[in-house]
Amino acid sequence: MRARSSLTEDQRVAAVALFEDGLGAVSAAKKVGAGRCAVAMLYDRWRVRGRNALVEKPDRQHFSFEFKLAVVQRVLAGENKIELAREYGLSSAKIIEPWVRGYRRDGDEALRPKRAGRRPAPGVDPGEAGELDRLREENERLRTQVAYLGKLRALREQGRR
Repeated sequence: MRARSSLTEDQRVAAVALFEDGLGAVSAAKKVGAGRCAVAMLYDRWRVRGRNALVEKPDRQHFSFEFKLAVVQRVLAGENKIELAREYGLSSAKIIEPWVRGYRRDGDEALRPKRAGRRPAPGVDPGEAGELDRLREENERLRTQVAYLGKLRALREQGRR
């Protein structure tokens, strides 16, 4: 369980025991004296992972394009997301939802890995970016020279007085 969870360890254990007895998230939240949202998220994880919902999940996972595509195609064929999450060992069925949404909106491209980092400025070719940086540096150097010469001229005129 992540440190940011509002549930204590005892509340999580008690809630999972109540889930196993057949109670839902809202009833379990009332019995353990915890917030409904936190218990509902635990309930979703419990539906996928069973008692393993109490175990801390690994850090952020990365999935290949082929893996995502296979899962999305099975969801679109009518299979249950929770069952697929169990089968593929996903921490939650919620992971699948953005994949399906993106696939419906943008097709295969939505599932492909994205390049990390900031996007290049619109209209600037990466080859031109090097030239642009060189020109900026030259511009800064010339401004510095002009400022220096202006101060030198001012000092000379001050000495003539």
